[in-house]
Amino acid sequence: MVKEVVIKNKFGLHGRPASLLVTTAQKFQADIKLKKDKITVDAKSILEVMSIACAKGTPLVIRASGVDENAALDSLVDLIDNKFGEE
Repeated sequence: MVKEVVIKNKFGLHGRPASLLVTTAQKFQADIKLKKDKITVDAKSILEVMSIACAKGTPLVIRASGVDENAALDSLVDLIDNKFGEE
């Protein structure tokens, strides 16, 4: 399953939101990847997520595959759409 989202919170994917994203992704068995431009990273790795440096307005593609891929995608999309609880 694949979903496209846009980072909406004011300061982008900095430390706290990146940590929330990784923590959420780690709750699922599915393999979850984030793609920004031509770079694909493991959504369960804080170092990889931080390395893609997503500012506000950055489009991301989330790809999940596995037994709980739908739940994983829904949780991550909700987290991003709700601006990681900021603002």
